[in-house]
Amino acid sequence: MEKHKLGTSDLEITSIGIGTWAIGGGGWEFAWGAQDDNDSIAAIREGLDLGINWIDTAAVYGLGHAEEIVARALEGRRERPYIFTKCGMIWDRRGKVSNFLKAGSIRAECEQSLRRLRVETIDLYQIHWPRPDEDIEEAWIELAKPRYGGPCPVPGVSNFDVSQMRRALDIAPIASLQPPYSLPAQRQHDARARRPPSAGRLAQAQPQFSGTSALPQSPPG
Repeated sequence: MEKHKLGTSDLEITSIGIGTWAIGGGGWEFAWGAQDDNDSIAAIREGLDLGINWIDTAAVYGLGHAEEIVARALEGRRERPYIFTKCGMIWDRRGKVSNFLKAGSIRAECEQSLRRLRVETIDLYQIHWPRPDEDIEEAWIELAKPRYGGPCPVPGVSNFDVSQMRRALDIAPIASLQPPYSLPAQRQHDARARRPPSAGRLAQAQPQFSGTSALPQSPPG
């Protein structure tokens, strides 16, 4: 399967990855509905067997459940794929989700994701949503710290618009952007200037973002 370099990192990733939003299952605020965990595990393993070498997940998917399913799917495999996950969306005891980008929270979220995924390293750690907007710099400074060269060595963003990416880029390089990319998302982008840039729009913003890869999400639209 064809591979491409992820931004300015050393990661060589396949053109297609495995997404896990739906795998989080039902019973939470942004669920896609109930899922059979055994089917989810089988689907992940089938994708890896076909040559896909990265999995994208997030702490909030199923309130931690998707990360746990990824860990179960990787049990017993000789080679581990790259694992990408996200921070910045937390939940309370009732399951109410909120956006939070404070440095201390990001450190705690990273440790929690490592535990659920049962890995020592998260290959790409991403800010899930740029909310609250005023805390973007604090969050990006935290992700850019040398200590993340350990458990979370490569930082990326998701759902950022161009102006927010420029603010982050003033602090440290951005390995990747996850924009929504489908026919509906493209039409919404054309109608709203502050929508996150699509893969094509990101390319048009070069050379400023020439070191940033686009990882489009929700492609079926």
